[in-house]
Amino acid sequence: MQGEVTGNLAGLKASEIKALERLYRRRVAPTDVVSSELAQQMAAQSAELHRQVGVLIDRRGAIQHVVVGDASKITLPDVGRMRGGAGRFRGLRLVHTHLRGESLTRDDFTDLALLRLDAVAAITVDAAGVAGKLHIGHLVADATGNQPWTELPAEPATAPRTNFAELIARLEADYGRTRKVAATDAGKDRALLVHVQVGRAKDSEARVAELRELCRTAGVKVLDILVQRRPEADPKYLVGKGKLEEILLRAMQLGAEVVIFDPDLTTGQARSISDATELKVIDRTMLILDIFAQHATSRDGKLQVELAQLKYVLPRLIEKNTMMSRLTAGPGGKAGLGGRGPGETKLEINRRRARERIQLLEKRLDDLAGDRRLRRQRRQHRDVPIVAICGYTNAGKSTLLNALTQGDALAADKLFATLDPISRRLRFPHEREVVITDTVGFIRELPEELTRAFRATLEEMEDADLLVHVVDASDPDRDQHIRAVEAILNDLGLSDKPRILVWNKADKLPPVEAEHLAAHGQGGFVVSALERATFGPLLLAIERALWQAGHDTPVASASHA
Repeated sequence: MQGEVTGNLAGLKASEIKALERLYRRRVAPTDVVSSELAQQMAAQSAELHRQVGVLIDRRGAIQHVVVGDASKITLPDVGRMRGGAGRFRGLRLVHTHLRGESLTRDDFTDLALLRLDAVAAITVDAAGVAGKLHIGHLVADATGNQPWTELPAEPATAPRTNFAELIARLEADYGRTRKVAATDAGKDRALLVHVQVGRAKDSEARVAELRELCRTAGVKVLDILVQRRPEADPKYLVGKGKLEEILLRAMQLGAEVVIFDPDLTTGQARSISDATELKVIDRTMLILDIFAQHATSRDGKLQVELAQLKYVLPRLIEKNTMMSRLTAGPGGKAGLGGRGPGETKLEINRRRARERIQLLEKRLDDLAGDRRLRRQRRQHRDVPIVAICGYTNAGKSTLLNALTQGDALAADKLFATLDPISRRLRFPHEREVVITDTVGFIRELPEELTRAFRATLEEMEDADLLVHVVDASDPDRDQHIRAVEAILNDLGLSDKPRILVWNKADKLPPVEAEHLAAHGQGGFVVSALERATFGPLLLAIERALWQAGHDTPVASASHA
């Protein structure tokens, strides 16, 4: 509040605070970083108190805040965190004293960047309280590395030479040009990815690649990826305070709007990081939920997405939390990353209303589950066996379904292109037919909210007579994908369900490698969903698994691949 001195006031006399309050009467010309009179008054008071003294000056030259620190540092008041508009500055510059003759410090530059100040300046003070040199630093639009700032040559504090009005006009023009050049991905969220490898995990490279692919599917422009290895996650920030400052500095430098963390943030970590910045802060689960919200088309799917979103955000609904507060429509009504879906206008409601909404959604989904049960019972009465296609996301399940049944299910080179179960009929010889169902793709560490919410897919798998586990044979991480799917099937109580392993996308492999997979790997059948000629052995295996030789009655057991 203007007129009130803030900071470390412990031990100060009332008369000393009154003297500091008189700094508010000083004004600075718009062309000056600081006036010689103000510089000398600050130096004298700083020497007398043996503490750093600082002022925040607006562009009209009025002092908005007076701050007192200790002998080595100063802590600024909460003037708001980073503003969302790319290229915009705070409209405030910090001028403060240094008692040890030093130039600008790392803390000074960190405040400059994270608070997006117009400039930061330090006045050296000698033992007699005389102002010496003036060190000025400012941000640089096209800086490289992790230091998006520069320091000007020192000048006399009592005769400053830098024209502040010209400096800030030039900086804003530079930032405006930089952001226009970078705006080639119009409409996309611009994100910085942060992956933390905890303990001895060895799948870091694969997880980063998967996170990048999730961003591509969500329509997110990845600006950079930061990776940190830690023996254990920091309980407050996941990455540690120093690394968090580096992340926010990098985000500011690149003009990022979103910071996406992997692994998922705890409620406390999300709150702490959100308190440090006004950037949008989400984690891997929120990113997956956003993709689900984009791809849900049926009434059932939309309700499931909203339920999963609400259950995930409910513990995080707090007064000030950017992980949650950014989950509503942005300017012009356009929903941003993490804010899409039927429930996007309801994610900032209070806990009571959120719980009421969850109860309503669960009731509606129960009603829809009853309808699905009746449909499945009708199919079972007709003795039509069910084959469920399952597997890791983007393994080619929908493409395979289309090729087998000459169907038109959505097939795209994206993660989670299919959310709602899609069923098609496939006829075999002897008037036999089966129902083949495409299901939502799995992913490693499938969020519990999604497992619980997408009951339609799970019900189809539970009722299936046979599972066809599709693997992207061309993916270098295919073995990890198989283990992830097997683990999820086990968690769902489906590990004993008969299943056949299918190595898909064989067209992307050398013939020798494809043959080796089937002969020396985990068995199964090598196919290309783009080449129907490769389906013969697979179709024969499905027929044998469902019907005993010479009988028309489908059987409920088959050998594992």
